[in-house]
Amino acid sequence: MQLGTAESEPGELVTGWLDATDLPTGTPERLPVLVAEGEEDGPTLWITAAIHGNEVTGLAVAQDVMTDDLPGEIRGTVVCIPTLNPAGLRRNTRTSYYDDEDPNRYFPDPETESSRPPSVQQLVNERVYEAFADSADALVDLHTAHVGSMPFLIRDRVLYGEKRTEDEARDLAADLESLVDAFGMPVVNEYAAEEYTEQNLQRSTAGAALNNAGIPAFTAELGGHDVVEEDTREAGVAGVRNVMRELGVLPGDPDPSAVGPEAPVEYPVKRAVHPHTDAPGIARHRVEAGDMVAEGDVIADVCTPHGDRKTAVETDHDGYVLGRMHGVAVYENDALASVAVRDDGDLVVPRESSGDGSDGNEAK
Repeated sequence: MQLGTAESEPGELVTGWLDATDLPTGTPERLPVLVAEGEEDGPTLWITAAIHGNEVTGLAVAQDVMTDDLPGEIRGTVVCIPTLNPAGLRRNTRTSYYDDEDPNRYFPDPETESSRPPSVQQLVNERVYEAFADSADALVDLHTAHVGSMPFLIRDRVLYGEKRTEDEARDLAADLESLVDAFGMPVVNEYAAEEYTEQNLQRSTAGAALNNAGIPAFTAELGGHDVVEEDTREAGVAGVRNVMRELGVLPGDPDPSAVGPEAPVEYPVKRAVHPHTDAPGIARHRVEAGDMVAEGDVIADVCTPHGDRKTAVETDHDGYVLGRMHGVAVYENDALASVAVRDDGDLVVPRESSGDGSDGNEAK
């Protein structure tokens, strides 16, 4: 297989570069590429990471999966781009400095029309998309979430309509379910279809792979950002190898119980940025990541700078806390937490579904 300057042979791990764009200073912006090819033919798994430049546990997991021993273990091919956003990585920020917008909202979506010419970030993402759309049988996109967040997986809704029939969408959803179950971390469903497309999540890495290219793909949120969390890094490597086993790239059966942690609740959940405060002040959280909550529970108190309580902010949902928002200074209508809330919706939905009204717009 060839990707950029990396050209693999059976039994080899090779490295190289994929040219993404040219910088104004005259040098190319290049994405690092690793390709491990087994001795026998088999599926092709893509691993991508760090499209948000400060989400570095994902970067470390991607690097550590791609060992020198991997080609001798596998059948098929594993392709890895450890950082999709070198511009953000260089300055330790979520965004690149091309447009200073979320780079994980610019992958192709044929049903999204614009009269404007594509931005640099959109062109970069289109080049990456073309590569995995042509070769991937599955894709795992590695991220991190809020400071102090618990690790979890995001499973996108599978949309049907012009792109695929409902039956085709259900087959794709079944393939996706087998991969997220194999990984071994709590699974949190995406927003309902209307909000999902309002937030342009069908143009995220995993969203475009799934809903445009028809490739089973999901997002792993591996704890908090800015520093590598070693226990989560280790679990992430084990989870990706579980996906390889589920695909038949590695021999044996996946062992999700070896990854952990288990979900705190048994019912299905979707992600929500919730609750919000109607009073500005200093937030004093009463919950931590992993805590179960029920409708009416207080998530945080909002206080004056002197420490006097102004209001108690309650959750409207049953579920559990994924993470708390960064910082304690809050303004009117600021979100205080990211919560996995009970989800009674279908995972396969028409693209133009009216949805069921999720809270917030947390970005992945």
